[in-house]
Amino acid sequence: MASSFKGADLFGSGPHRFGQGRQGQVMLSWIALGTVQPGTVAIGLTELDVTVTGRLVASGEAALWALREAVAAELEESPTPGTLVDHHGRSWAGMSFIDFREGDRTDRGRVWSIAYEAVFRKVREY
Repeated sequence: MASSFKGADLFGSGPHRFGQGRQGQVMLSWIALGTVQPGTVAIGLTELDVTVTGRLVASGEAALWALREAVAAELEESPTPGTLVDHHGRSWAGMSFIDFREGDRTDRGRVWSIAYEAVFRKVREY
């Protein structure tokens, strides 16, 4: 099974893995809320981040640039949520693609590749 975001296979050109971020309560100090009371208060659940790390792999420079541009094209000024699916069939609905960082160099050899990290977030709407 191939991984995808909104049905597009963005990361299947090379090895990649999925990881979930921290989950739990967001805590604030009472002092940060404008009181002199010690202690903290729970203000709600954190927003879930799913990080995809791996390598984009292509047969040459032009093909690698096409992969990079396809991933970057999914970043939107106002992110539209979609379903993120890993290569084992696990899916996360309502995820927004919020960040993409490429590695510091392109590796050239039999194939061309670049490391990356992509972050998707389930933004809570209130």
